[in-house]
Amino acid sequence: MSMQLFDAIENLAKEKGIDKDILMEALEAALISAYKKNFKSASNVRVELNEETGKMAVYARKTVVDELEDVQQEISLDEAKKIDPNYEIDDVIEVEVTPKDFGRIAAQAAKQVVTQRVREAERGVIFSEYVDREEDVMTGIIQRKDPRFVYVNLGKIEAKLAESEQMPTEEYHVHDRLKVFVTKVENTSKGPQIFISRSHPGLLKRLFEMEVPEIYDGTVEIKSVAREAGDRSKISVYAADPEIDPVGSCVGQRGQRVQTIVTELKGEKIDIVQWSEDPVEYVSNALSPSKVIKVSVNEEEKSTTVVVPDYQLSLAIGKRGQNARLAAKLTGWKIDIKSESEAREEGLLDEEGSYSDNESDLFE
Repeated sequence: MSMQLFDAIENLAKEKGIDKDILMEALEAALISAYKKNFKSASNVRVELNEETGKMAVYARKTVVDELEDVQQEISLDEAKKIDPNYEIDDVIEVEVTPKDFGRIAAQAAKQVVTQRVREAERGVIFSEYVDREEDVMTGIIQRKDPRFVYVNLGKIEAKLAESEQMPTEEYHVHDRLKVFVTKVENTSKGPQIFISRSHPGLLKRLFEMEVPEIYDGTVEIKSVAREAGDRSKISVYAADPEIDPVGSCVGQRGQRVQTIVTELKGEKIDIVQWSEDPVEYVSNALSPSKVIKVSVNEEEKSTTVVVPDYQLSLAIGKRGQNARLAAKLTGWKIDIKSESEAREEGLLDEEGSYSDNESDLFE
């Protein structure tokens, strides 16, 4: 029976990818607990497992005494000398106390502890495998959904897509495949928990890294992302090499690269703009597709005033202020947009269409 037990543990360890020593240590602890419970023993005992012979033995630590008072904790000097004539009073020795039916007890204990430890070890393996996937994109299959979550199978674990992390314009159906952004991996008492998102700006960033080789190899750098999931996003890119067009790299030939990402995000509009350390140029680019006449910068308040042609005002602001809002998120600058006629009334433009001192001209 013991050899079968050891073989079963070894096979289980290989099958589950668990260190066999972990299971053996757990088995020893379970056998000690089972012995104490079944034989009402409070003594300090240890279990010795011999995988080669299949033998399992229980040893109790006992103190050598002259007069025996507690048989569980003590052994008489006469009995001790039968084991070894050199033992003296107060020596602590180990005495084998293996019960005859210990194999049956061992089998029961092994079943319980191995099941528990396998579950714990599997959780640990899964956690260590997925914890490195935080802030990464994974592909999963929708298994089920309820009013709070969409549950997505990521292979060895089911992840939760909370309602707040879903794209408001997207419908989720069981068996659909979709890419998700891993926001957090936690090791809880119930096992590893993975939280995912379809609305996080990180999803857009990772999708571009996957689709654009120049971003993946570092030739083109994503500087900032602003996103209103399912509707519109802006992403700013930069290339240190002046020979490389970062925006063109992201768009791809005939727009194929960006279109792949738009398709994945169910038609979400994406503005790709060139990053610049000059806030005048950066803010102007960020307000794309609107044309910009002038940008004035207040460095202290980190704010800008932007003048656009009258007919472009609604385009610059965007539906419900979306274009201006995303541009502000993308650049980190406050943006106040004014029409050309309004700017002239306020004296922000002279008759020739130029700003006063410390303001920049963006006429093309």
